[in-house]
Amino acid sequence: MARIVKVAAAQLGPIQLADDRASVVARMIALMDEAATQGADLIVYPELALTTFFPRWHHKDRAEADQWFEREMPGPETQPLFDRARGHGMAMSFGYAELTPEGRHYNTSILVDKEGAIVGKYRKIHLPGHEEFDTERAFQHLEKRYFEPGDLGFPVWRMLGGVFGMCICNDRRWPETYRVMGLQGVEMVVLGYNTPSVNSQMGEERMDSRLFHHRLSVQAGAYQNATWVVAVAKAGEEDGHHLMGGTMIVDPNGFIAAELPGEDDGVIVHACDLDATRFGKETIFDFARHRRIEHYGLITQRTGAEPPP
Repeated sequence: MARIVKVAAAQLGPIQLADDRASVVARMIALMDEAATQGADLIVYPELALTTFFPRWHHKDRAEADQWFEREMPGPETQPLFDRARGHGMAMSFGYAELTPEGRHYNTSILVDKEGAIVGKYRKIHLPGHEEFDTERAFQHLEKRYFEPGDLGFPVWRMLGGVFGMCICNDRRWPETYRVMGLQGVEMVVLGYNTPSVNSQMGEERMDSRLFHHRLSVQAGAYQNATWVVAVAKAGEEDGHHLMGGTMIVDPNGFIAAELPGEDDGVIVHACDLDATRFGKETIFDFARHRRIEHYGLITQRTGAEPPP
C-alpha cells in the first residue's frame, strides 16, 4: 500500500520591515486554510517566515537585532497558527529566528505534528554572508553576525508514516546536507529559504542564474539520496531588496513534481508517495552495498581545499 502524504508548499510574498508578527501569522493561516481545502497533511513555510529578512540590516549594537527573534515557540503571536493547524489536523514546518533562554541565537526550523506538538528542531548549519559591515557589497548579508552555526546536526524524525528531515536555505547547496540525512533513511526533506535575486558580491548576476543553481542543488540532493524535497521561498520585493521565488516539490528521481509561479503568497499541494523513494534506495543509491567510506576521509578531515604541491 502506498504511503501518500499530501504536502502543501506555502510560499510567502515579501514581509516588509513595518509588518508585525500578527499580520504575517494571519497570512500563514490563510495559506493553511487554502491547503486544507485540498486535503493537505503537511504544510511547509519558508525560512524566517515571521519577519523580513533582517540580516540585510546592520545593527551596530548586536542586541538591537533581538527584536527579530522568538524567545518561545509557540508564543502569544504564533499560538493562533498552532491552534489552526491542530484544528485542521495538519502537520507543519516553518523557520524563525530563535533566541534561547541561554542567550544563543539560531536560524531555526521546526516540525510540528498534526496534534500541534513540536516533534523536531533544526538549526541552520551553513551560514552564508559575513559578520561585519562590508562597504564593498551592494547590500549586506549579515547572517554570520546575527546567528551561530547550528548545533543539532542533521537529524531526522518519524512522522506521518515516514522519515522527515529539515534544512534551511544555503544548506540546500551543500551535498553533505542531504547525504547525512540520506544515511538515516530520509524520505522527505523540507526546507525554506530567503534568497536574494543577486549575490551582493556579484551585482551583474542574473536571477535566472540563481534559480538554475537553486533547482540544480535541490534536484541533485533529491536524486542522489532518493528522497522527496520540498523547497519553499519567501519572495518578492522586501523594502527595496528582491528575493527570488522558485518554490517547488521535487520527487525522489530529481524531477520537479510541482512548482509555484510568481512571488506572492501562494500554495501548491502535491500527493507525495513516500514509497517512491524505495527504488533508488534499493538500487543505484543502496548505500550499504555501494558506498566506499574508506576513500571519503577528506570530507571530514579537511575544511578548505588544498591543491597538491
